[in-house]
Amino acid sequence: MDTIHPPLKHFAAMGLGHIPSIHMEPDPEAKGGYGRCREVSAGKDTTTGHWEMAGLRLEKPFPTFPNGFPEDFLKKYEEAIGHRVIGNKPASGTAILEEMGEESRVNQTPIVYTSADSVFQIACHEEVFPREELYRFCEIAREMLQGDLGVGRVIARPYIGEKGAFVRTSGRRDFSLPPIGHTLLDDVKEHGMDSLGVGKIEDIFDHRGLTASNHAAGNPACLDAWIAYMKEDFHGLCFTNLVDTDMLWGHRRDPVGFAKALQEIDDRLPEIQRLMGEDDLLIFTADHGCDPTFRGTDHTREYIPLLCWKKGMKRAVDLGERKTYADIAATISEYLGLEERYGAESFLDLLLKA
Repeated sequence: MDTIHPPLKHFAAMGLGHIPSIHMEPDPEAKGGYGRCREVSAGKDTTTGHWEMAGLRLEKPFPTFPNGFPEDFLKKYEEAIGHRVIGNKPASGTAILEEMGEESRVNQTPIVYTSADSVFQIACHEEVFPREELYRFCEIAREMLQGDLGVGRVIARPYIGEKGAFVRTSGRRDFSLPPIGHTLLDDVKEHGMDSLGVGKIEDIFDHRGLTASNHAAGNPACLDAWIAYMKEDFHGLCFTNLVDTDMLWGHRRDPVGFAKALQEIDDRLPEIQRLMGEDDLLIFTADHGCDPTFRGTDHTREYIPLLCWKKGMKRAVDLGERKTYADIAATISEYLGLEERYGAESFLDLLLKA
């Protein structure tokens, strides 16, 4: 008979069940640091959350376009790429393909759309516009979308298939604005340490502050890439984004899929912990919140969970409610022996007592 294990048992062993508002039985034997963080930056998108996590806070949110982008801009954009575009409205990625995917494929007209986020998304069929051509369209848009039109990200959304069965591919790429100030990644790199990005980290930070990157797509591939870096015994920071929990399950309000994705990550935790050295620190968190049980498809901006673990921890320690995501950057900076605290407060002293 198969043994039935409790869900997320390895996260629970780090203290997940002890975090306020997490509805799961706390593990009385948990060993790790647990808490939650409040976002102080204006906005609730991927770029804003990751930048604050890396020590950079925004006082003004990136612009959004609930009624589509200005017509005069679109005309200039069409001239720049040499093609007419269709769409220009907020929509979910799957819905826009159902509505306009065939028209785009037949007429060779890229689909431009946005969402509740500050994004300019471009969808093209890969048999009509190869990925490199789509990426060129995105680079042109990124150069043009500045100032009042300066969206946080331009996103390439390639797709394949036939009418009624279009699917997005792994060729997604994000073209972000460069960070508007210094980040933890910059400091780690400038001090001669490894600064590694996995998944769309390189896109979120516009490739800045990284010494190496693996643009893996999807949670399983990102976990594999992260573990591959761990096996190289790097010295510095490895920043991994696990996009599926947000893109595939959070936005689509699929709590079952979301739970399954969390369980898949939990299942890989023992392997990650075995590879950690005595001086390694593991931190799990999020970037803005995307509650799969809430209405609509927008980010929800709730508190983000904070879980920390290193070898030799003897007990669970409450890290409390952090005033900003930037406390994570301050803690990592202190742990790596750097001076910068990003106007935030390190919780390293609490961790070292556990």
